[in-house]
Parts: sequence; C-alpha cells; structure tokens
Amino acid sequence: MKLKNTKVLVGITGGVAAYKACSLVTTLLREGAEVMVMMTDSATKFVTPLTFQSLTNKPVYSDLWQSKDQNCVEHIKIAHWPDVVVIAPATANTIAKMVNGLADNFLTTVVLALLPKTPVIIAPAMNTNMWNHKTTQDNVEKLKSLNNYTVLNTRSGILACRDEGAGKIPSNESIIEAINKL
Repeated sequence: MKLKNTKVLVGITGGVAAYKACSLVTTLLREGAEVMVMMTDSATKFVTPLTFQSLTNKPVYSDLWQSKDQNCVEHIKIAHWPDVVVIAPATANTIAKMVNGLADNFLTTVVLALLPKTPVIIAPAMNTNMWNHKTTQDNVEKLKSLNNYTVLNTRSGILACRDEGAGKIPSNESIIEAINKL
C-alpha cells in the first residue's frame, strides 16, 4: 500500500461528478491513506456530507462559519494537516477562484492557507464547452505554473449533459498515480 498513512485532504466541488468522489475516497482508504473531506456548498447539493462522514469516520468540512472545533482557527488547522490535497471534481468556478486567490468558501480558504510545500492535485470535470473555453484553459495553465499544483487531463466521452467530448473527471487510477508520483 503506497499510500499507507498518507494524509489526503479531498476537496469536492459542485459538479455532477461529485458522486464519483465517493469511490475515490473509498479507493484512497483501501490504499491505506488517511482521508478527510471538505466540500463546497454546491457539492453538498449533489452528495451529502453524511455520505463522506460515513466513509471516512471523520467530520466533513463545508461551512466556513460553523466551526467543529472552537479551540482553533479551523481552516488553518485543516490547511496544515494534509500531505496532499486532491480536488475532485474541480469545477471551472473553483479553478478560477484558486487562480485568483479568492477565498470565499471553506475549500478555497483552506487551499489558499496551505503550507507552501503541500502538493495540490486538480481533477477537473465540467461540460466540454466549459472545459474548452479559453478562460478555463488560461486558468488551467496558470494553475500548472504554480509550485506544487498538478492539473490532470480530463477524459473524453459522453457527459452527464449528453454532450460528447472532453470534460469527464479523471479516473481514480490516474488520481492515485498522480499522488504516488509525488
């Protein structure tokens, strides 16, 4: 188990591919990783925090203003915890926020507060037109230029919206492989 005792913070954003994070979390746990989950409010509309709490046996962080631990500044505590952060799925919205340093939810606040050495793996998922849009592609290139950021390639196929093309979330295997390369 290459990931044994690796602390993986999984960030889930609000795209339909959010349900795929359930199998990613299960795979990470099976590989021996210690996993915590943070979600955007939009992600909680697709999959409930209770699902991830049940899978990880840990609290799920989604509300910047409702602390689970009154004895600390929670987003800073969480930002100092992981060996690696995986954002899967990463929407165009969250990618744009990260590129511009916007910290308006728990996930983006944690990402901005990460220790400089913490690697961040981005697994994008969105509609083909959104993925291929020049603004999204420019944002992806900016993220790739930052230290410690890895942006995985989307897969092609039929999307949830029935469009066909690039934009499908990378496979769990490619996400695990990216973590192992670190």
